Amino acid sequence: MPRLKRMSGAEVIAIMQHFGFEIHSQRGSHIKLRRVTAIGKETLTVPNYSQLDTGTCRAIARQASKYIPMSELHLYFYE
Repeated sequence: MPRLKRMSGAEVIAIMQHFGFEIHSQRGSHIKLRRVTAIGKETLTVPNYSQLDTGTCRAIARQASKYIPMSELHLYFYE
C-alpha cells in the first residue's frame, strides 16, 4: 500500500489550486477553497498548518475525490 505524504496546508492548497480551486474565505487557521462548475459549487476546507497529520491529509484527499478522480490525486498525496 502506498504511503501518504506529510504535507503542509500551503502545499495542499497549491495542489488544489492546480485543479481549479480558489481561496474563498478564511476563519482562523482554516481556509475554504471553492471552485464553481456547471454542476455547482465544490468546497474543501484545509487547515493552514505547517505540517498536517496523515489522517487530516487522508481526509482532505477523500473529500477532494468527490470532485477529482483519485487516480489524479494519488500522484500528489501518495509516495
